[in-house]
Amino acid sequence: MTKLTLGAHPYLLGFEQLERLVERTAKSGNDGYPPYNIEQTSERSYRITLAVAGFSEDDLQITVEDSSLVIRGRQSDDSDGRIFLHRGIAARQFQRSFVLADGVDVGEAVMENGLLHVDLTRKLPETVVQTIKIRKGSE
Repeated sequence: MTKLTLGAHPYLLGFEQLERLVERTAKSGNDGYPPYNIEQTSERSYRITLAVAGFSEDDLQITVEDSSLVIRGRQSDDSDGRIFLHRGIAARQFQRSFVLADGVDVGEAVMENGLLHVDLTRKLPETVVQTIKIRKGSE
């Protein structure tokens, strides 16, 4: 049995990048940390909320890399001289990636009560109509 790919379908031309994108998202880690929500806040806007209790704004980094929103967190180890009888809150680092469609822009990021909110907006695509001139084959 052969695998049907988007690039092999005769009506889907130039979708090889979409196929690579689907494969990349399938391979991305399903760690579950930190937990997050994605909500649609209007017809063309979204909000990603990550639970980042214990992280300060300086411990977090938000970048857009190759059509992906990447949020990284790295806490400094502040256990110098402290003796823990139980340590259930570890200084854990994370990286969480979200693939962005063309036309999705990352807006502002706000930290509030241990939650990091990142707002996204989607631009409406322009309607393009192009007329192609037909020339004679012998010219």
